[in-house]
Amino acid sequence: MENREKALKALKELNIAYELAEHPAVYTIDEVKALNLPDLGISCKNLFLRDQKGKNHYLLTMRSDKKADLETIGNILGAGKLSFASENRLEKYLSLTKGAVTPLGIINDTECAVTVVFDEDLRDNKIGIHPNDNTATLWLDLCDLENLIAHYGNDIKYLKI
Repeated sequence: MENREKALKALKELNIAYELAEHPAVYTIDEVKALNLPDLGISCKNLFLRDQKGKNHYLLTMRSDKKADLETIGNILGAGKLSFASENRLEKYLSLTKGAVTPLGIINDTECAVTVVFDEDLRDNKIGIHPNDNTATLWLDLCDLENLIAHYGNDIKYLKI
């Protein structure tokens, strides 16, 4: 089953409402902004990170207008030095490709090896993320996304970024 179809099926099975906007493939936040998509929530950027030893992996979802200070984030998480995980790790843990990173990728994380980290500013908001590919943006309530992540068993943390 295609990655997007699998994500949409998981949302449907959990009765999670969403809105979807199709668009050309995008790889950066600037490319997303250039699309002039409807303003249906907070646009997010998603980073797939690992600790220095490569034992712990984090999917960070934050407001697209913020910068990620990996040193500070790593210290707050108690993970030490963080860096971007490789495309191989992204495929291994979340079955995603570069440009398509999204917290919905956890539906492919059968070992629950990835901790999902949300920017505290996203609480109680509707957010825009990819549906496991970068040719659409999906808007949903963060509380519904939290329920989906909890359903699949991954840990969730919140940080003030």
